[in-house]
This record gives sequence, C-alpha cells and structure tokens, in this order.
Amino acid sequence: MAGDKPWPQLPVGNKDHANAAVIIIGAGISGLCAAIDLIKRSNCRNFVILEKSAGLGGTWYDNKYPGCCCDVFSSLYSYSFAQSSDWTREYPGQEEILSYLIRVAQEHDLYQHIRFNTSVEEARWDDSLKKWSVRVSTAQGSKDAEFSPEYEIKSDFLISAVGQLNQPKWPEIEGVEGFTGKKMHSARWDWSYDPTDKKIALLGNGCTAVQILPEIAKVAKKVTVFQRTPNWVVPRMDAPVSPFMRNILRYLPPLRWRKRALQMDFRESTFGFIENPDSDVAGMFKDMSKEMMQQQLPNQPELWKKFTPNYNVGCKRIIISDDYFPAFNLPQVELETRAIDSISGNAVKVTGTDGQTQDVDDYDLLVCATGFQTTQFMHPIKVFGKNGRSLNDVWKDGAQAYLGVCVEDMPNFAVLYGPNTNLGHNSIILMIEQQSRYVNGLIKPVLDARKQGKALSLSPRHDQSEIYNARIQKSLKESAFNDPNCNSWYKNEAGIITNNWSGTVVEYQKLLSKVVYADYEAEGSGKDLVQKQEKHEVGRVVEETLVSDSALVALGLLSTVAVVGGFLMRNTKYLNALTAR
Repeated sequence: MAGDKPWPQLPVGNKDHANAAVIIIGAGISGLCAAIDLIKRSNCRNFVILEKSAGLGGTWYDNKYPGCCCDVFSSLYSYSFAQSSDWTREYPGQEEILSYLIRVAQEHDLYQHIRFNTSVEEARWDDSLKKWSVRVSTAQGSKDAEFSPEYEIKSDFLISAVGQLNQPKWPEIEGVEGFTGKKMHSARWDWSYDPTDKKIALLGNGCTAVQILPEIAKVAKKVTVFQRTPNWVVPRMDAPVSPFMRNILRYLPPLRWRKRALQMDFRESTFGFIENPDSDVAGMFKDMSKEMMQQQLPNQPELWKKFTPNYNVGCKRIIISDDYFPAFNLPQVELETRAIDSISGNAVKVTGTDGQTQDVDDYDLLVCATGFQTTQFMHPIKVFGKNGRSLNDVWKDGAQAYLGVCVEDMPNFAVLYGPNTNLGHNSIILMIEQQSRYVNGLIKPVLDARKQGKALSLSPRHDQSEIYNARIQKSLKESAFNDPNCNSWYKNEAGIITNNWSGTVVEYQKLLSKVVYADYEAEGSGKDLVQKQEKHEVGRVVEETLVSDSALVALGLLSTVAVVGGFLMRNTKYLNALTAR
C-alpha cells in the first residue's frame, strides 16, 4: 500500500496535494527522464510533474505538422534504459515518438504524478523554509479548474524541464496579425483545415519547413517558400525497418546495443565540422549537400545559387532531407528570396531589387515555420531565487548555468536541456540522461536532510559558474556556431551563443559523472550532510564502442537466453515442438 511507505517513497496524494519533495515542470523527454531517475536513483515517488498541455510528450505533443519527424536515428533517439526494437523506420516520425514516450511513462507508472492542463505562473524561493513555492493555474474550461483554478505547491527541489523548443516564435512582419486568410504556426497545426487546392505561403526554410513542404505540395494549388537564408541540406537516407529485423533486434539485444553504439560513434565522429569549420568533415558535408542539390535539381544553376549558403557548415543546424529539393521541380512550388516587406489582407508584399514593394500573390493559408523563443529558456514563467533575485536578472546578459544545469542564486534548482547543452551533431537524449543523473546527485542530500527533519539548500558558487561559462564561451567563439556570416536560434540578440554545448557528448557525460559538493554553497541545518563528503559519483552510460563484437555478445548472452526462454514459456506450442524433435 502506498500509505505504508515512508517519505519520500510515498507518492503525493490528496492530503498533501500542495506539497511535494520535488516539482518537475514539463512532461516531455527531460521531465520523464528526471522522474524515472527520481524513482530509480533516489527512491523517491514524492514528486509531481506539472504539464501545461493536455498530454505528455513536450515538443512531440505540440508539433503535429505534416511530415513531422526527427533528424536523429530512432535507435539513438530513445532512452538508454528503454531501448525499443519496435521502430518502423530508421528515422522516427512524430506519432511514433509520442507513442514511445507514452509507453515509457506507462511502464514506469508516471501518469499518477502528472497534472495536465497546469501552467506554472511563478516560482519563488523561501530563504527561511528552504523551499520553493510554485504558483500554478489550471486551464480554463478543464475539470481541474472547477476544483482549484489557481493554487501553490511547496517543494524542496525544483526542476525545469520545459526545454528550448517550447514557446512558438511568430514572425515580426508588419501586418501579419491582420492576415485575412487562415494562419497557423507549425507548432500549433490545425488539422481541421484542408489545404487541398489552396494557395499557401510557407514562411521559413529550416528543419520544420523542409519537412512540411513536400507534404503540402502534394495537395496544394500553389506553395511559395519564403527563404531568408539558405541552409546546408544533406541526404537523409531514411528506410523502413522490416518486421524481421525488428524481431532480430528484439530477441538478440546485443545486436540492438551494437546498432545504437555504431550510430553514436558515427554521430560523435562528425563533431569535427563544429570544432573546425575547415575540417575534412565540414568539407564532406558541403560536398554532399551540393552534389545532392545538383542531382535533384538538374540544370538549374539559378536555384543552386539561391540554395547554397555563404557560411560554414554548422553555423545553422544542418538539415537532413531527401525530398525537399525535389519539391521545387513541381510546377506548383516556387522559391521567393526577396525580403518580405509586409502583409496586407491576404497578400504578401516583398521588396524588389529596385527598392519598391510589390505583391507576390494572394494566399489562402499562411504557414509560419519560424521556430521558437529559444534563448528565453523559462519564458514566460517568473522565477525568484535567493534574496528575491529574479532569474531574469541573473540572465540579463544571456542565459547561462553551471554545467548547463544549475544557476547561481537559485538554490535547489536545476534546468534540463538548459543553457549551452544543445547539440548540432548528436542525440540530445544522451545529454539529458547525464543531466538527470547529475541532478539526482544534488537531490539526494536534500532529501536525506528532509528525512532527518533538517533543511538543506545547494546553489552553485559564483566563482565556479564564472570560470565554467567563460571557458565554454571561449571555446564556442572558435566554433562554426560563431560564424559571423549567419544568425541562428543558437544565439541571443547580443550574438552570445546561449544554447549550444561546445564539445562532444562523451566529454559532457564525463564532466557530469560526479557531483563535487565543494562547487556549491550549502546552507541550512542539514549542510553537514554534504560537508562530510567531497563528491558523489553518479557515473555515466557508456554507449560508444569500447569492446569487440564478441565481448558484446558474451555480455548479452544471458539476457538473450532469458528473453528467448521467456518467449518459449509464453508460447508453449513452440516449446512442445522443440521437445518433440
């Protein structure tokens, strides 16, 4: 019985609805990972996950546009502890990813911890209680709002898992609010609207627009792609995974592990294009992009020129697609590279070479594939830490965090997929898992103190934060991300790279493989718990190829036997057939 378990194993129930050991904001990939680690590593079920949407999944719940898929291999875009053999394609689509996350949440009994339709308005640290007070509101019209439309929850630790791709960014174009046709952001796709035989203006040509175009071009009367800056586009080479291969991966786990390890090896090996814009890897990507473009758009040098960037590979996210360029061979698809001047009624106006504005066309649908407010990590949540200092004040010169996770003057607070942890070459889930391990190393002494009737707060020392972030920025300035010839969502308005990590995944994992408590200011009656120990080893998941195939097979032999044996026991007709021979 849940009521028989000691705190913090006891899940939050009706009586302590407004109190929890840990609050997690967001039920996406980061939030689910943090929750699972709380259970596995900290033996804690006394937590709540606050999710503003009506379902879990984060960006994979919000983004449901046509063609929505991931640009990381499906085997690699999944938790190491919940690897799946059921992916139907080498690159996963949105619906399949969402189904995977739902299954993981069900297998770990997370639904009882999630409060849907619940938005965090403000989080405020109480210096005397050493607790967070989090004010939430429930969606108007939901049943939860009938009980308590707004209330506060107190917690010992607060985790932000809202991610970097959370709040849609609308284009700053004069007249866009007054567009008289149908208007939608790619992250708020209205599937009740039928684009068949419609004239569509597609604003943007990043990862999202590249996925949308081939799908809507199949049914639209006309599609105009408004391109501001070209992107490096390389082959996707997606393919289905046959039922036979899925069974092989299911019943021979070492092969599944090896596939994932090789994919990680490959992705890590491409980091060179970020570290050195003149590297062989960067040259390879440029050649691949140009070769594919010229093959898919034969004898069209004017288009080649418009599609070829003048900046280093990696300054913007590399786009992978096999069907973007071919869409421009269709008579109903056109590329517009003149700058948009304004929108009037349902007409899009551009600035011509003579400086005069002119209408491109009248459109039925305006699709804004214009990204997210990426550099405002907690927007629009108001956060106040030690001595009432606001997070906006801490981040006034650009968001930063110690190890990409903890923020000065924000005690018992952590950010997953926070400042300077995004990647341009590998799976972000590999980073998130390590962050979750590290954060649980911080949470453990806080919970231990609470169990002893004490209070403990941990916040990163100012000097440690300064040293760490100065080192990160120095490295980033020498990377492809900092190419002055392009702007990207990796940078804030001052040109500071606030979003991306400067190294490989393995380097980051090793950096966060232990918690050094001396790097933190400890306060409260329970501070002796961290003063007694220098560090806490949290380890890391070693997934890169370190052992031979034969050793990997040996390591997986017992699990393979167990899986096959379990299958045979459940299917007695196979067992009988084998014993009858």
